[in-house]
Amino acid sequence: MVRISVDVMGGDYGPKVVIPGIAKALERHPDIRFCLFGVASQCLPLLDSYPKLKEASTFTDCEIAIGMDEKPSQALRRGRGKSSMWMALDAVAKGEADVAVSAGNTGALMAMSKFCLRMMADIERPAIAGIWPTLKGESIVLDIGATIGADANQLFDFALMGGAMARALFEIERPTLGLLNVGVEEIKGQEDVKAAGQLIREANFDTIDYYGFVEGDDIGRGTVDVVVTEGFAGNIALKAAEGTARQMAEYLRAAMSRTWLAKLGYILAKSAFDRLREKMDPRKVNGGVFLGLNGIVIKSHGGTDAEGFAAAVDVGYDMARNGLKEKIENDLKRYHANRPVQGAASSMSDGI
Repeated sequence: MVRISVDVMGGDYGPKVVIPGIAKALERHPDIRFCLFGVASQCLPLLDSYPKLKEASTFTDCEIAIGMDEKPSQALRRGRGKSSMWMALDAVAKGEADVAVSAGNTGALMAMSKFCLRMMADIERPAIAGIWPTLKGESIVLDIGATIGADANQLFDFALMGGAMARALFEIERPTLGLLNVGVEEIKGQEDVKAAGQLIREANFDTIDYYGFVEGDDIGRGTVDVVVTEGFAGNIALKAAEGTARQMAEYLRAAMSRTWLAKLGYILAKSAFDRLREKMDPRKVNGGVFLGLNGIVIKSHGGTDAEGFAAAVDVGYDMARNGLKEKIENDLKRYHANRPVQGAASSMSDGI
């Protein structure tokens, strides 16, 4: 049994999307038990429409729902101890749930997660890891926006955590890993990135196959299973990829409706276009994983629909089922103590 706590009030649509989404996830994983946190007057009437979900869940009424536009510091002050977001995280901290899932405000969720769950020992900064569709299947990219900037030591930690996540999600014994850079040559790039590459190479991981530097186009190609970067570049890469996918979809839609011959061609090739749409559907890879905390937290896109939220729950299920937290802790114990330190951690601003 996997216990998942859910911030039912999170996201642009709250319970209207979250409750149908977790009902879909339960159909796929009947061994999930949900701990639901939300405003009773908004949640319980919807929950009554899903008797199987209601039977597999406990519900806790909360006073406060964190708004999508609240600043992290404001959300932490207002929602500590009594918001649906805090209580979902607190269930993980107390051992009542294995993973927390929320579509709420990213900054508030990260601030509350760090305060409620605390950072793992020896981890200076958290990372958000995203699942990226590639020509070969899927890869993991981190950090995609938890913090801006990272020094060599922090990139080393991201590599450890990303490798552990790949083993948990893809069930690969020794995933390949690359550092995102402006070129593959060892002389190129920022000093922190080059130093991180040296640290990873010298660590001689037996749980990671270090590929070396990769460039932006290698992400979509699936050159490696895990791509490591700092949050500023990672977030820009993510938003650029999502924008390009929408742009290509609009181009195709316009081209297919331009003439009657194009419309006929679309009808004849409909199955191929359906497969393309399925491959490019961002809902299928929804769910960023907060890494570096003493607990598993999954961040869903705030504007997703029920199918997308179900996908985020699926990610949380896989992470808990395959022991993500334990894998990260074991790797930190094995490699962190003997890691040569590259300079002092630099002072950087909060994440996106």
